[in-house]
Amino acid sequence: MGDCGAPGDVNSNVLVARSTGDAQLDKAVWQWLSWDKNQKTKEQIESLLQSGKHKELRDRLCCRLTFGTAGLRSAMGAGFCYINDLTVIQSTQGIYKYLERNFSDFKQRGFVVGYDTRGQVTSNCSSKKLAKLTAAVLLAKDVLVYFFSTYVPTPFVPYAVQQLGAVAGVMITASHNRKEDNGYKVYWENGAQITSPHDKEIIKCIEECVEPWSGSWNENLVDTSPLRQDPLKKICDSYMDDLTKICYHRELNMQTSLKFVHTSFHGVGHDYVQLAFKAFGFQPPIPVPEQKDPDPDFSTVKCPNPEEGESVLELSLRLAEKEDARVVVATDPDADRLAVAEQQENGCWKVFTGNELAALFGWWMFSRWKENCSQDADVRNVYMLATTVSSKILRAIALKEGFHFEETLPGFKWIGSRVKNLIDNGKEVLFAFEESIGFMCGTSVLDKDGVSAAVVIAEMATYLQGQNLTLAQKLVDVYEMYGYHISKTSYFLCYDPPTIKRIFERLRNFDGPQSYPKCCGIYNILHVRDITTGYDSSQLNKKSVLPVSKSSQMITFTFQNGCVATLRTSGTEPKIKYYAEMCALPGHSDRSVLEEELQKLIEALIENFLEPAKNGLTWRSA
Repeated sequence: MGDCGAPGDVNSNVLVARSTGDAQLDKAVWQWLSWDKNQKTKEQIESLLQSGKHKELRDRLCCRLTFGTAGLRSAMGAGFCYINDLTVIQSTQGIYKYLERNFSDFKQRGFVVGYDTRGQVTSNCSSKKLAKLTAAVLLAKDVLVYFFSTYVPTPFVPYAVQQLGAVAGVMITASHNRKEDNGYKVYWENGAQITSPHDKEIIKCIEECVEPWSGSWNENLVDTSPLRQDPLKKICDSYMDDLTKICYHRELNMQTSLKFVHTSFHGVGHDYVQLAFKAFGFQPPIPVPEQKDPDPDFSTVKCPNPEEGESVLELSLRLAEKEDARVVVATDPDADRLAVAEQQENGCWKVFTGNELAALFGWWMFSRWKENCSQDADVRNVYMLATTVSSKILRAIALKEGFHFEETLPGFKWIGSRVKNLIDNGKEVLFAFEESIGFMCGTSVLDKDGVSAAVVIAEMATYLQGQNLTLAQKLVDVYEMYGYHISKTSYFLCYDPPTIKRIFERLRNFDGPQSYPKCCGIYNILHVRDITTGYDSSQLNKKSVLPVSKSSQMITFTFQNGCVATLRTSGTEPKIKYYAEMCALPGHSDRSVLEEELQKLIEALIENFLEPAKNGLTWRSA
């Protein structure tokens, strides 16, 4: 869509009495009021118009949603840059147009639609309603639609796309975002989230057909069209069956005395995690009763993100103490990510970071492969992957064990596409992850999956208990064997895009025009890689091996002391994130020295490069 609203002639008699004095804005207002059939969001725009709030009208109507690291994501409410009935219809029309151009058998192969349990009363907006409208657009155009009859974990959509041979799929979710948000996540026929150029081409197609087609608003088509199929039972049964491919100790699981607590964070995870534990031979995990059932207000947590640690896991930790359960598993609201906590001998709880869990998963998935592979299996055919801002622990394991490790840009869409490519070329991928507690165990789902990760960690804990080890003790073993990797990740909130741009532009012109910093305080910088511009000082041609990503800011600094630090903007939230890791060689095991060095470097990074006081940044310490 153009600067405001979309192309199209505006009737000059319309809105004369309520003109904003800005022709572009008048056009966008007219379009919204002409096209939107949701009374609540229509009233929101009318109210702003009558109150003369032209700046807010412009903010809401004069820009369009774009694809970030997790598809389209924004607050629910009225406006072309918000998630609502109209923008979801427009997005789906664009996708229909794009898929029709790319697949001659699109209508026969079909399209998958799933949804979580989010909702907002003030906008009469819910994930299920948005999913019904997504399906309606396609059903009205005679496309076969696989529409889940109830809420599902996000991983079920990419899994269904592959299992059913569909050309694409959409999941309506904002994952772990605040309750005001929702999103629209698109998967391609390969079962991975869309990447460039598909995202840009779909945006072009959306801009070409912004006016709703006849039939696009008919959400009842989901209940009446013979082209709608419910894939729930088939996909759920098949998913649970496929899960057993990464179950290695069923007998131990059946006999274990270890108890687990699971919280689904008011989201979709409860039923599916229960089934996954059953598939592995476990007794069901103990659910946190206050958080077991869907609640779009996420009423027992300040934010529905298990990555925030002990503060949001309070209810599950107290229940675990009461039930004498040593391990807590927490899936985020759409069940694609996993947090894990374990009670230590002193009674305190250790909440593992995403990077620590990856060290355990990496050790586990490789050691199980090694124990169970055929005699002629070649370790050089085995791969693990991580995003570039995640821990390099898998690289260390790969170097010692002889398998391959690869990095991708941040976002699981890059991992999913690369994994599919590797599989198609006869490679075996065991595990992939991103530090923000996103894990892919096996390759049944080409996206992060909290359901499978939860049951794999349960089996790992059960196996280790048989060796009188805890998860925390095994983590130390892994670091002793492959080298300590101490990392810290946190973020600053910044609601002003020009400030964010200024911070990163300063780093690109630090010692003069187009000159990156050579040191940060007392710490010398060895290499700089800028994914936004495609620069990498470590390469002979100074060009980044990873693809350029101009739409987001991301600069990585490699320091002389072995630390790697990255500053980047979030693809889904108003944050500047920092990631820093000290990578030590095996045998360099004085953890406290490494932690102290890392802390000092992070302080220098914040003070010299982010300048929070000067730039008005709000700090959140992870």
